Amino acid sequence: MTAPEAPARGLLFLAGRVFLPFAAGYFLSYLFRTVNAVLGPVLGEELAMDAAAVGLMTSAFFLAFAGIQIPLGMALDRFGPRRTHAVLLVIAAAGAVLFSQGDGTPVLTLARAIIGIGMAGGLLAAMKMFALWFPGQKLPLINGLVLAAGGAGAMAASAPVHAMIALIGWRHLFLVLAAVTLLVAVLIHVVVPERRTTGAPVTFADQFKGLGLILRSPAFQAAAPLVMTTQAAWLSTQALWFGPWLRDMAGLDAGNAAEALFIGGLAMIAGYAFLGWLAERLSRFGIPVSFVAVPVTLVFIAVQALLALGSELPAWVLTAAFSATGGAIIIFYADMTQRFPVAMAGRVNTTLALYAFSLGGVLQILFGLVLDLFPAAGGGYSPSGYLAAFGGWVLVQIACFIWYLARRHN
Repeated sequence: MTAPEAPARGLLFLAGRVFLPFAAGYFLSYLFRTVNAVLGPVLGEELAMDAAAVGLMTSAFFLAFAGIQIPLGMALDRFGPRRTHAVLLVIAAAGAVLFSQGDGTPVLTLARAIIGIGMAGGLLAAMKMFALWFPGQKLPLINGLVLAAGGAGAMAASAPVHAMIALIGWRHLFLVLAAVTLLVAVLIHVVVPERRTTGAPVTFADQFKGLGLILRSPAFQAAAPLVMTTQAAWLSTQALWFGPWLRDMAGLDAGNAAEALFIGGLAMIAGYAFLGWLAERLSRFGIPVSFVAVPVTLVFIAVQALLALGSELPAWVLTAAFSATGGAIIIFYADMTQRFPVAMAGRVNTTLALYAFSLGGVLQILFGLVLDLFPAAGGGYSPSGYLAAFGGWVLVQIACFIWYLARRHN
């Protein structure tokens, strides 16, 4: 049974038993993903970790996240998002406990990797579940709303995390997060109803054949480089390097930087919700979601250029602009999902995420290595370092944007 064939359900049913549990999971996924923007400098000082070490530790989340994407997509299509996501959240909780006990780069890196595996289904399990329950034309709006829940997670990872670290310390904070993650796992397992599709593949060999169809699709080949490079920039910057940028380029202390990131989280929620709503409204008139995603993605690249050049705009304006536009690339996920049967939705989304998160992890390490080449006299990193790291990647994204425009109609 595909989503359009599903029996009509009340709004409260869909919100309470389908949307909210998965939104809670994605809230946690984004909190864990971006917490190092505030925590990174604390760990650097407390455990004497340089930029490359912090980048490696933070990137472990993304590299492990990416490494599990292909089996995750198969599990989502074979076993369903409810069971798959609940099991993964238990793994994430174990990683959070291990992180709370870490005393150096190796243990913290391993813990981040375990958390990354556990949170790998945060968004993609939700997208799969929504593809099963909601008509295709509603997916941009529904996906936009769950992404707004991720924005709330980004907000929680800014000023609130800064306050909690000051109150109870980062180790106890991660024990609290582990307990909350376990609670959400139980909620998803108990509350969310099961739904399967009639077109789901029976064997893993069939699923691998489906992956081949996705990779050979001209639409996928046109969008993948743009999705990969822009989402990697979004992930690596928001999850780690925006914090140092606010310190070194905007001259903010830790508290003010956390407040600026909090404003960015508000803008992220508003941006996701508005872009999802706009894409859904335009789809009623036959206008593709790329009509929204393409221009907003171009604005996102322009904002990164401002960061690279050390714009003198207020820090909160830059964090808000970056956060409000950076999620536009996720709209391409809804576009790709609609181009394939609903039984393949998990593999479509996870294949895109494999590219994006792999590169996001590498980019975090690369940015750290580049910044270490340009130390500032009073500590931190110089404007030349940010120009080399951020500006160089802007050029890569521009090339991929041109590739997409040239190939999208082929």
